Amino acid sequence: MADLKILTARQHIQNQSAASVVEPHWGYADRVVPCVNDAGSCNYLDIVYAAHDMGMYYTGIIWATIGGILILWAIGRHFLRAHPSGVALPEKSPEDVNKRRNAIQRFTTAVPTYARQYLLPDASRFIFGRVTRTQVLTLVTLVGYLTIWSFVGIGWGTWITPVKNSPGVYNTRSSIGPFADRVGVIAYALTPLSIMLSSRESILSLVTGLPYQSFNFLHRWLGYVIFLQSSIHTIGWCVVELRLYQPQPKVGLAWIKQLYMIWGVVAMILLLFLVVLSTPWGIRATGYEAFRKLHYVLAMVYIGACWGHWEQLKVFLIPGLVVWLIDRAVRLGRTALLHYNFLPSGHMGFRAAPADITFFKDEINGDVVRLDFDHPQDAWSVGQHFYIMFPEGSIWQSHPFTPLSLPVFGADTQKHSYIFRAKGGETRKIAELSAKRSARAADPQDSHEGLMGNARLSVVLQGPYGEQTMRDLASDSNILCIAGGTGITYVLPVLLDLASKPQNRDRKMSLVWVVRHRGDIDWVAPELAILKQKCRNLRAAMHIYVTRAAEDAHHEPAVPTVAEKAVDTPCSPTKEITPVAMAKSSASSVSVSSALSVHGVSKSELNLDHLQARPDLRLLVEEFVSSTVRGRTDVFASGPGGLISDLRSIVAGVNSGAGVWRGREGDVRLTCDDRLEW
Repeated sequence: MADLKILTARQHIQNQSAASVVEPHWGYADRVVPCVNDAGSCNYLDIVYAAHDMGMYYTGIIWATIGGILILWAIGRHFLRAHPSGVALPEKSPEDVNKRRNAIQRFTTAVPTYARQYLLPDASRFIFGRVTRTQVLTLVTLVGYLTIWSFVGIGWGTWITPVKNSPGVYNTRSSIGPFADRVGVIAYALTPLSIMLSSRESILSLVTGLPYQSFNFLHRWLGYVIFLQSSIHTIGWCVVELRLYQPQPKVGLAWIKQLYMIWGVVAMILLLFLVVLSTPWGIRATGYEAFRKLHYVLAMVYIGACWGHWEQLKVFLIPGLVVWLIDRAVRLGRTALLHYNFLPSGHMGFRAAPADITFFKDEINGDVVRLDFDHPQDAWSVGQHFYIMFPEGSIWQSHPFTPLSLPVFGADTQKHSYIFRAKGGETRKIAELSAKRSARAADPQDSHEGLMGNARLSVVLQGPYGEQTMRDLASDSNILCIAGGTGITYVLPVLLDLASKPQNRDRKMSLVWVVRHRGDIDWVAPELAILKQKCRNLRAAMHIYVTRAAEDAHHEPAVPTVAEKAVDTPCSPTKEITPVAMAKSSASSVSVSSALSVHGVSKSELNLDHLQARPDLRLLVEEFVSSTVRGRTDVFASGPGGLISDLRSIVAGVNSGAGVWRGREGDVRLTCDDRLEW
């Protein structure tokens, strides 16, 4: 059984019986000192152990670099928040102070504007998908940094050494082995980072302020990098053990039968499965939920196989496991606390939230479901989303949804409103259940206990997660919101939040919403009514584009939508919006018709105006930016991937770092729903 021990392969050219000292090396096999082998073998061992020791130092440098960047990022965030101008100014005359402050402000604004000009558009979509050049630049920088540490500190050479008890047979020892070990060590060292990049309860988000989904791209591609490193490690040692060491096939067969090698083969097979299943093809073939569950299981078994392959590097595996377990525990804990409320019996316990269902039938594109419910909890921030699990469907699946309702800070109970389109899988199952319950609730003959005249569905929340879109919004920013389909849930809270506050007369605001059918407006009719009533800046700037008006003409009667049948009421823009007011606002009492510019449908007779109406996004953005009075422009967008990609290029084009530096306008920022990149 001695030949099955993990370290046998790294000790077989050392004479253990002649050892006077056993020299420990962190992360590697102990070395026998002095070396009593032939001169070539001893020189080779010098290179092997020196390269490994340097590699362990280099992994420390890699993690020190990552930690240093995060610390500087956190300090910079705190400093810039405390000093918006970016620099504490010395005491001088008011004129000098103002000049310097203006110069610093222009510089700190021009730099990110220049960056958006060149780094905001999508990179190669064929290779990377719909991600910005910023993310690809980050990946390229990381890969370049890792490549440097993969090669430096290795003594390159070749040594021909005799094989004991085999006259005329020689081994070829080279630096292929030390190099293969180096990339393998770095692959182990990157494992905790890969898990940190995938965590929903993200430590990286706490430090950087970036939402956890911003790291999904790096997590996926870092996995590809680890697979490449592991492949190089495997191929390198296969060349050494199956070709350069003699005699063959005796040496090769003895090597592959060792326990540490069996675990190494298992780890590579698992890593191959992880990579294949994480590709777009793999996700489509298995389905996202199946991919996600398989990914968790395979990743944990892979870490176990890595432990079995080389236990000495568990220093990198244990932190990865700890990060993953903390992430899962915090998720469960947050969900439990969010739903720990009073039960109907009067006792405290876990209780799902009962949501009222509004069902919108759409056989062609997929039915749409709206959920509304009140839940006792603290307010979330505009732009954040919740993961929702439907116990009546499956307790093993949850989906991210952005609430279109406005959170109210200080309130004991928050109103939640969500809309989603059923495509397949769990959402299709929930839509079918919603359709049945809606039909039963509408049937006066059906007195099923528990419906109480309304169709209801139990939901379990987890969150909130994501970016706080209003946190860094300037008071004089001009707001352009662009949404496609159910993406309206991401931009509506931004407008509702602005409508609930005192409004800047010079601030320009506009909403552009692209829908397939005229009836889709009814999804959010109460919220549109509130914006019409409360938001003075937005009254004449709500534009809805109906892209399939021809289908409406052939399949639907020419009758007004719920939103368009409403009756106007007086406007009181200073009244604060609350969840109660939102709940009481209905399309039958508040008009949105005069606030809507519906393209593709004539509003007078509801006859066809254009068969197809799609907005020219470039023209819309350029005209909006050029017509602003002052201040920067913030574009909020959510919708199909093509819409987001187009907007990235358009917003990059209207940014002008030179214009900002010269004191002119040209600072245009884009905030989009990154969850669409999943």
